[in-house]
Amino acid sequence: MAVSIRLQIKTMYNDFSPKEQAIADYILENPSKVAHSSISDLANELEIADSTFFQFTKKLGFNGFKNFKIAMLIQENDLSAFSIHENIQKDDTELTMAQKVFDSNISTLTDTRKLLKEQDLKQAGNMINNSNRLFFFGVGGSEIVAADAYHKFLRSSITVLHSTDYHIQLMEVSLLTNNDCAIIVSHTGRSKETICIAKIAKESGAKIIVITSQANSPLAKLGDVVFISISEETEFRSEALASRIAQLSIIDSLYVIFRFFNQEKSEDSISKVRRVISGIKE
Repeated sequence: MAVSIRLQIKTMYNDFSPKEQAIADYILENPSKVAHSSISDLANELEIADSTFFQFTKKLGFNGFKNFKIAMLIQENDLSAFSIHENIQKDDTELTMAQKVFDSNISTLTDTRKLLKEQDLKQAGNMINNSNRLFFFGVGGSEIVAADAYHKFLRSSITVLHSTDYHIQLMEVSLLTNNDCAIIVSHTGRSKETICIAKIAKESGAKIIVITSQANSPLAKLGDVVFISISEETEFRSEALASRIAQLSIIDSLYVIFRFFNQEKSEDSISKVRRVISGIKE
């Protein structure tokens, strides 16, 4: 199934110029109007040249405005239902605030699920399954996702490694071989530290799985398989916080897929872990 215009815009948004971001915002905020307007009307509304709007539709992958408008008409309900996210207001009750956070997370998971591709999941599962060791890398907030992934896969049959310290991460990535796999997490895909790790991993011949929110980021271009997490931004709450929910779900999916690749060995590993942990519980 083709990716919707809304999701396409969100994955590319940070790579747009300020003028292109203004066009993108207008499309997301006025989907019905865009679907039923001429290119000249839209250009006049945005105070840009017709050719600027035309080039924007080309950047989204359409042959021109006509194809873009047809897609908009088809996807109008999708855009209208989800494009405008109601931000938290100062007069909201605590319950309303919490409900909006939940709604944002639900939207994040729904959007990310739409971007999943069976071939990518199968390829990532095979890459992990055929590796001797699995490394997890991330800095800042993304390190939390990497640590959670390490915690999960530690129960599986593969040897896993992860460090919270960036210098040790550099040491670890320097020891990668072409028999290893690295899962690298970064919300923006533009962190210098994370890109450095990915480049070293690439040079070693290791297989690279990238989890990021930006499809055209430098990090995404280094991945053998790339998973995109989409999030709705709310006031007082960074987009990275919402995308983390989706990134954790992607990790969960890869863990379950790998476990089914090695069901017998995985059950044995889980039994050993449970047996040891149960000994320290009252």
